[in-house]
Parts: sequence; C-alpha cells; structure tokens
Amino acid sequence: MAEDQQSAPAVVQARGMKKNGKNWHGTNKAFRPTAGMTSYVKRAARDKEVAIVKAHEKELKEEKDAERQRRIQAIKDRRAAKEEKERYEKMAEKMHRKRVERLKRREKRNKMLKS
Repeated sequence: MAEDQQSAPAVVQARGMKKNGKNWHGTNKAFRPTAGMTSYVKRAARDKEVAIVKAHEKELKEEKDAERQRRIQAIKDRRAAKEEKERYEKMAEKMHRKRVERLKRREKRNKMLKS
C-alpha cells in the first residue's frame, strides 16, 4: 500500500527531445486559433465595464471643460467691464470738457458785456 501511494504521484509526462534538438528553447504548443476566444457573456460584461469607464471619463472631461469655459467667460466678462468703464470715463471726460468750454465761452461773453 505504501509503495502504491508513492508511485502514483511520481508519474510525470515525459517531454522528450525537441525535433530540432534545441533544448534551451521553450517547447512550442499547438496553434489553436479558437483558444483565445471568450464567451459572449464575458465579452458583453467586459464591454459593459469599458462603457461605464468611458462614460465616467467623459463626465470628468466635460466637468473639466465646463470649469475651463467658466474661467474663460469670467475673464472675458472682466475685460468687457473694464473696456466699458474706460469708455464711460472717456465719455465723461469729454462731456466735462465740453461743459467747461461752454462755461468759459459764457464767461467771455459776460466779460464782454460788462466791460
């Protein structure tokens, strides 16, 4: 009984010599093109996971782009407000200048009338 138990696990498949004799190379296995095929269920599950990951990446990308667009719009709004302010200042300066000139002319007329 003890001898039977020892001999059973000792059975190892003999590999033998390779055909070309180059034993330092790994042994080739038979080419089986269908061996890598996965079942439809596995492929469907993998595709579903990939779709979920892509959707999440797209969402993150959209959030990032929205934040970028918000910053750009804030900069544009600030620039537009600054230009509007400068335009109003120039207009106010121009109006003030016109008013001052009008008052000077009035004073000159008054001086002429008084003298």
